Amino acid sequence: MEHSVLILGGSGEVGAETAALLRRWHPELPLTIAARDLGRARRVADELGGATAVTIDVRRDGLGLQPTDGYSAVVAALWDSHLNGLRYAQDHGLPYISISNGLNDIGPEVAAAGLRAGAAPILLAGHWYAGTVVLATLALARQFDRLDTIEVTGVLDEQDGGGPAAVADVARLLAAASAAPVRRDGVFDWLSGPDAQVEITSIDGTVLPGQLVPILDIPSLAVATGAANVRVAFAIGESAGRRRGGPSSAEVRIDLEGVDRTGAPLRTSHYLLHPQGQRPLTALGVALGVERLLGLRGAPVQPGLHTPEALIDPGYAAERLAEIGATFTDAHGGPASPPRM
Repeated sequence: MEHSVLILGGSGEVGAETAALLRRWHPELPLTIAARDLGRARRVADELGGATAVTIDVRRDGLGLQPTDGYSAVVAALWDSHLNGLRYAQDHGLPYISISNGLNDIGPEVAAAGLRAGAAPILLAGHWYAGTVVLATLALARQFDRLDTIEVTGVLDEQDGGGPAAVADVARLLAAASAAPVRRDGVFDWLSGPDAQVEITSIDGTVLPGQLVPILDIPSLAVATGAANVRVAFAIGESAGRRRGGPSSAEVRIDLEGVDRTGAPLRTSHYLLHPQGQRPLTALGVALGVERLLGLRGAPVQPGLHTPEALIDPGYAAERLAEIGATFTDAHGGPASPPRM
């Protein structure tokens, strides 16, 4: 590919990890690490090898970039607060991916995409771990003939912020979460107050107070599967990994209920785990999106608004999850039951 992938926030934890994954998968893919601090951007670029570094200002039209020969895609690995990254991508006809907006604050992105629908392919990946949880859930769902209920819960370790930008994203999401959506009996509804409070069971049995959250996983899972009942919640607290004396771990529980291929009732419960916390899972979601948008895997993506499950094969995502050290564990203590590829 002649032109470089522009990674906004490329010196942050998720941006740098995304760049490392893309370099591993596609060694010849040009990468540009864009950040406010040129020194930090250069350090990441030097570690990657064959990458360039630039300074950006997401508050300025054109991102404050100097004229270049062009880029191949724009990755917002930070909050594109003024939508200048999106506008830059649309002005130049480039694929764009964003990961920081929840269900409550995607309105401006949707409006911008609708106004210039033919300008560029736009991937909204403000899902849990940039769509990784949705894809993992859909991989597990392949053993069902009909899926009736999806419940996704998890623990976000309070010491696993993923860097200042990620901490700000979670704070913004929770500040807007006076109510949260669920799907009940096929109808989308919003719950608030005590109705939005839940208990989250960690993999080691510890129970933490949690809450339903307004996240894109809910409509994505409901529409993709047809499940009549969908809810997503998380708790913020100490993860099982840190309770064992290790680093902060990522843990997401995925409970599914429906019928199997023979028509018999089927219920499954799995934990998706990673011992290094949220960073590798989020970076994987972003890298999968970039790979797909660039046509490095699959057919070319047409201009318009897209979500991860519409573009990325869940079985392929499960393979990549295994590569980065993520595991699926039976929540009831039985043998591991990885998704079918």
